[in-house]
Amino acid sequence: MPEEDNQSLHNENNENNHVRTLRDHMNPTRTSAPSCIVFPPDASHFNFKLDIIQLLSTFHGLDIENSYLHLKEFEEACNTYNNLNCSMNIIRLKLFHFSLKDKAKTWL
Repeated sequence: MPEEDNQSLHNENNENNHVRTLRDHMNPTRTSAPSCIVFPPDASHFNFKLDIIQLLSTFHGLDIENSYLHLKEFEEACNTYNNLNCSMNIIRLKLFHFSLKDKAKTWL
């Protein structure tokens, strides 16, 4: 292959040409802050059905919304779900981010 053809494949004049390794592709840089919710090691045992998400109240983070009422309704919905493999705290941790929408989702 002629030299000029090889150059055309890799950006003309090699400007801003950064070689990415396989490791770079497998571990992309994080573009947002990590979630503040940290799951315990045994949280992977919790498998929920999608219909539980429909029971959850939603909170958008608006000034007119009552956060205490949202938490009360969220706990009530979670209490309807029984899972012998994990505690109620794990259930709540796993489901909480599904109850947040819009601006409130960015708080995590």
